[in-house]
Amino acid sequence: MKIYVKSLAGTGDKDYMKPPKRVSLWKNIISIFVLTSTIPIVILCLFMIYTTTDTLKKNTDTLMRNNIKQLNDNLNIQINAYEGVLYQLYTEDEIVEWVDKLNAEEDMPVTISQLRRYLRGILNSNDYIRSITIITESGLEVTYGCIATTTYANSWIENFSYSTEELYEEISSDNKLHVFPTEYGNTFANKDYYLFHMANRIIDYRDLDKQIGIVIVSLDEELLENILKSSYGNIGTNILLDKNGRVISCNNKEKIGTVLFNKNSTEEEKKSSFISFVGDMLQINKKHISVYSYLNEELQWELVSAENQSVYMKEIKHNAYIIVLVGLLLLFVTIFLLWELSRQLINSINTVVSSMRVAGAGDLSTRIEISEKMSLEIENIALQFNETLGKLVCALEKEKEATDKQRKAEIRALEAQINPHFLYNTLDTINWMAIDRGEFDISNAIGSLANILCYAITDSNGTVCIRDEIEWLKKYIYLQQFRLKNKFVRVIEVAPELLDVKIHKLLLQPFIENAIIHGFNGEQDEYILEVYISREKNYLVIIIRDNGSGMSSDLVNRINNGQTIKTEGENHIGMDNAIMRLNMYCEGQAKVMVTSEINKGTEVKLILPILIWNE
Repeated sequence: MKIYVKSLAGTGDKDYMKPPKRVSLWKNIISIFVLTSTIPIVILCLFMIYTTTDTLKKNTDTLMRNNIKQLNDNLNIQINAYEGVLYQLYTEDEIVEWVDKLNAEEDMPVTISQLRRYLRGILNSNDYIRSITIITESGLEVTYGCIATTTYANSWIENFSYSTEELYEEISSDNKLHVFPTEYGNTFANKDYYLFHMANRIIDYRDLDKQIGIVIVSLDEELLENILKSSYGNIGTNILLDKNGRVISCNNKEKIGTVLFNKNSTEEEKKSSFISFVGDMLQINKKHISVYSYLNEELQWELVSAENQSVYMKEIKHNAYIIVLVGLLLLFVTIFLLWELSRQLINSINTVVSSMRVAGAGDLSTRIEISEKMSLEIENIALQFNETLGKLVCALEKEKEATDKQRKAEIRALEAQINPHFLYNTLDTINWMAIDRGEFDISNAIGSLANILCYAITDSNGTVCIRDEIEWLKKYIYLQQFRLKNKFVRVIEVAPELLDVKIHKLLLQPFIENAIIHGFNGEQDEYILEVYISREKNYLVIIIRDNGSGMSSDLVNRINNGQTIKTEGENHIGMDNAIMRLNMYCEGQAKVMVTSEINKGTEVKLILPILIWNE
């Protein structure tokens, strides 16, 4: 306040005492929204209209390029599939044998019949194959087809651009696949068939250089047309051309065979011829046509994809109107929703503030009532506020309880202040009385008890060497053996190098007491108590094992899960307190793992960090 007055010195009391004008949160939200939402929505609408054209064009270009690559992949897949059929024909041993017989003019009618029957099976099991022709070295043609009045007639070769001799000479000159582009094949049943052909020399692998004949598989152009149809809709088309610029497949069979360019044409001339061809075929304005081409390296065929961009331009204008209308509607709806939501937000904040004021006045029983209309953030604040108040009330109750416990503990401590030397001297007197009467077992027991008592009450929370702790445990176990008339035997093994390692006093006694009292309460012939202490890296591993009555699985799970357990009897502190001491001494680094089976025994494994290592 002093700094505030000094900084405003000279301005007059009226000015500096006048509180600043404040605006409600609700008005601030509305104002900020108008600035941060209304104006951006308008700008966004204009920007979307401006960029839609360019974005759509880029996306269309990318889509068309991907489509034409996909077309090329589909074409290669189909060609490879039928190449496999052709391979089956020109490498089949039976065909080689039959063609050899035909070349040697042996058993001609039977051989031709067998060969046609085999070709019929291949043709009928593969779509789009319209004819299979074998031409032997001797010039004999054997055909099976489905586009002529008789299945044995070779109807397409008369209309082909190659003669039979030219075909045989080109195909038999090497062992490569020959693909001949689409040409008119034949008219059958009032339908014109256009065919493209795949051919190879028949190969006898026993004599690779032997000229036997050739095989030609004639495929319907509809196979190529269906591949082209697979990627265009109502606003475009695809065309397939051979290396000479001749149309070999499109969606108009009358255009097949049309030459669009020659080998010397430039890319611009090719593109212009594509656009002209598509414009004439689809009857659309050539200015709105965009084309993309892709060369199939294997076949040397060119794929051309064309689209009518005018459709996209109409969609762009239509989308622009929609964007404007949606923007206006969005603006109106947003203002309405903001008005309603901000009102609910302010009401929720007022509810929270009201409860805080009540709590600030000292009423810690107040709670914020959670409403469905609260926003998630306000609800979280309310829940956290309620939880904090609950914890505060709980903490006050615990503080009060702790104060009461501390007061009672102080009273008990004052009541229990008995001179340890008095107890020790009294036990020593009783010990000599037992010796005078010859009760040496009682004397030994009293002597052990005196040592145990002296050990326990002297610096009970201190640390000792494992050597001393083990010696004390032996005396304690001796007393228990004496009490139970040697009902059990003990086995204690400690790694020699660990005898000088320090641990807290009386850590193991509750676990051993639990094993003796709760484990050795049956009628078994002989019980065994085992204690093993070893080292793993920087940790002590202590195993306390018995073959007694065991624990229930529920109790074992509760111990292993760190849940509170209750130990019957008041003559020992119990495992619960022992585990609690371990965690306190070792700052949470100790681990206690219990395994047990009813009537078979229990094993308690303690893993403790090594406190001091005496070198």
